[in-house]
Amino acid sequence: MRNVQRSSLISQVTAALRDEITSQRWPVGTRIPTEPELCEITGTGRNTVREAVQALVHAGMVERRQGSGTFVLTSSNLGGTLGRYFSDAHHRDVTELRETLEVTAAALAADRRDEHDIREMLDALEQRNTAWSDDTELADAVRLDARLHRSIVAASHNAIYLEFYDSLLPVIHHTMEDHVVVHNEEYLAEHIALVHAVIDGDASRAADAARSLFHELSQAPSRAPELTE
Repeated sequence: MRNVQRSSLISQVTAALRDEITSQRWPVGTRIPTEPELCEITGTGRNTVREAVQALVHAGMVERRQGSGTFVLTSSNLGGTLGRYFSDAHHRDVTELRETLEVTAAALAADRRDEHDIREMLDALEQRNTAWSDDTELADAVRLDARLHRSIVAASHNAIYLEFYDSLLPVIHHTMEDHVVVHNEEYLAEHIALVHAVIDGDASRAADAARSLFHELSQAPSRAPELTE
């Protein structure tokens, strides 16, 4: 009975944490509270909280990052499943998929963005470019870069695009890190041009700006070797 009760408690805490994510109270890309904070919030012990968080890690909804905390990757179990599927994808394949999605999303965002989207994009742009101009840790700089790109996809107001993009975030982080190691480029002006094209409502210019960012990205090597005949 003790095992059943403990399992039930872990399930309840897991469900409570999952609800914070699916309700967007803990948005994708944000860090969830620390273990001590979660213990206080849920009124449970550290072992229960740790196992509940681990269940969300296994589901692909959150990711533990050494020295930084635990971050939300996706707002649904489906997104976590897709994320695991893409985790071993070739760098080139992911970049080509991102280009197809983000170019279209940028054009849609230029037509559909609202005031909330504009504020989010401008804030994300400022934080992204500040991080890349300063000596920010690579993982944090990449996270802020991905946040900016996600804000543009969100501004497209296409829920399926956003769900799919969220499922790609873990592998997007890896491909971004690879690109930085190889090219060490900041692309400040390019990101400014992209965001302001969306804000200006110029769909054609927004698509072109998004497409230009992937020209250099496509030159980065794959994390996994290509298959040969």
